[in-house]
Amino acid sequence: MGKIVMEGHIIREITPLSGKDCFYIADRNKTEFTYPMHCHKEFELNFVENAAGVQRIVGDSAEIIQDYDLVLITSPDLEHVWEQGTCHSDNIREITVQFSADFMKGLLETNQFDEVRKMFEKAQNGLCFPLKAIMKVYSLLDGLSETKGFYAVSKFMTIMYELSMFTKEARALSSSSFARIEVQSDSRRVQKVQDYINRHYQEEIRLATLANMVGMTEVSFSRFFKLRTGKSLSDYIIDIRLGHATRLLVDSTMAIAEICYECGFNNLSNFNRIFKKKKSCSPKEFREYYRKKRIVI
Repeated sequence: MGKIVMEGHIIREITPLSGKDCFYIADRNKTEFTYPMHCHKEFELNFVENAAGVQRIVGDSAEIIQDYDLVLITSPDLEHVWEQGTCHSDNIREITVQFSADFMKGLLETNQFDEVRKMFEKAQNGLCFPLKAIMKVYSLLDGLSETKGFYAVSKFMTIMYELSMFTKEARALSSSSFARIEVQSDSRRVQKVQDYINRHYQEEIRLATLANMVGMTEVSFSRFFKLRTGKSLSDYIIDIRLGHATRLLVDSTMAIAEICYECGFNNLSNFNRIFKKKKSCSPKEFREYYRKKRIVI
């Protein structure tokens, strides 16, 4: 891995990728995870095997992984870490591939790479691939570090293409508001509503207002919005507000009650209940845990 530097309270990794290389790969066997929470400007594909019990943190997402884990991150400011958790395996394998955002820049504008471009856009939140996607590229990943020159690039491009076929099934990890990602939709009506929510999440948002904005009945709009975003309107608004709340918990010293009202929740007990349900911890626990992981020892 590269060296780390502090930028304020954020740990930024300076990767060993040179300007003349397409990508950097580290394929290693280990018994524990010790690298601190960090971010870096390069894109990263990270594969972990035989590490059930490890906790993966990407933005404001914290999950316990199983025997196989594959995540793509394409945001320069999205902090992430894999930490030991309850894993006791003595045969962990981790393959990390880091590559510049410019590596495939021209290709992403072509029709042939349209699916890869969509995958990269979604991966700004951190993208976790399903097991069948991992099995599809496993043999390619397995031998990538031993492949040299043009054939290594060709193999890596194949991995990217094969994974892009699973973009819809892959799960975005961090909330967009925490990751500071501007959400884009193929639907102009959905985009209009999302832009409105992003501007007014601190206020009361009424279904009737949004439905009227796009010229639909409330019932029709609710169905349309869930079909296009995969979330009910209420869940979508809650996730936006929680993303801003988690960012304030991490980056500010504001009291939890202040954060609650600042992010559009009008009741502290309700905020705590929703936060615990969505994040499996209280706002106070989230703040303490996240800050602890940012400390370099």
